[in-house]
Amino acid sequence: MSVYVFGHKNPDSDSIVGAISLSYLKNKSEKEEYIPARQGEISAETEFILNRFGGELPMLKTSVAGERVFIVDSTDKPHFQDDIDEATIIGIADHHKLGDLMTDAPLEAWIRPIGCSNTVIYEMYRCYGVKVPKEIAGMMMMAILSDTVIFKSPTCTKVDTKAVKELAEIAGVTDYKKLAMEMFIVKSAVDGASARDLNTRDYKEFNMNGTKVGIGQLEMVDISVLEPREEELLEDMKKMKEENGLHTVLILLTDIMKEGSKLLVVSDDESKIEAAFDIKLQDHKAWLDGVLSRKKQIVPFVQPQF
Repeated sequence: MSVYVFGHKNPDSDSIVGAISLSYLKNKSEKEEYIPARQGEISAETEFILNRFGGELPMLKTSVAGERVFIVDSTDKPHFQDDIDEATIIGIADHHKLGDLMTDAPLEAWIRPIGCSNTVIYEMYRCYGVKVPKEIAGMMMMAILSDTVIFKSPTCTKVDTKAVKELAEIAGVTDYKKLAMEMFIVKSAVDGASARDLNTRDYKEFNMNGTKVGIGQLEMVDISVLEPREEELLEDMKKMKEENGLHTVLILLTDIMKEGSKLLVVSDDESKIEAAFDIKLQDHKAWLDGVLSRKKQIVPFVQPQF
């Protein structure tokens, strides 16, 4: 029976490349067939990576009842298919907090407090003794550079930087930082994008002790281009809040050059967000200096407020 490998909804580069890289590893080391999959449309950044290294777009898989699955880049139930409880989870490769998914049988689990799921998967390659193909090495390298914001994110570890250097050598990439900047320029493009597209490019919902909170992030080379659209983004956040029955919606406009984020807030109780970051919101906005990571610098501070 085949095993489907996929990441979270609104897939980012780590979840798409993770599905590809882990499937290849398992197909080389086990008898079962592993199939890379995705839950939604890919971003311009991910398309850039696939095109640069000749990667194939994973199949769309929105229902997994009765299937055997290996998940990457999350363990939070809201990030997966509505029928994920009806699937058999045989494995996890992740770099986030342990979420609320449950299994009814033992499973293979690789969860590390490092910058990227593809770094975890690279360690799996080394453990299994499987060589990383040149094209997959390039995609994994780019996914790590994306997730660690070219090593600037506080989630980045020496394990991640070492993995990038080794994967770059396999892929034949001499200036990986230059290539990563090209990727972030593609990621920063906003012309023609609707407010909903911008708000949900990298968006996740969290169940925080019974309260639903949505958190999105836009990582850009220069967020000043979005200043004329901030009110439009806030209006759409209000619609997202109503449509999905959320208590709070947060959008991070992350400037990778200034190394900080402008926080946009729509909430039933803004004081919770002000308390979380010891800030005072002005017109539902605040600058968070040095904040680049939703995983490490946003979620752990917001969740205790609920």
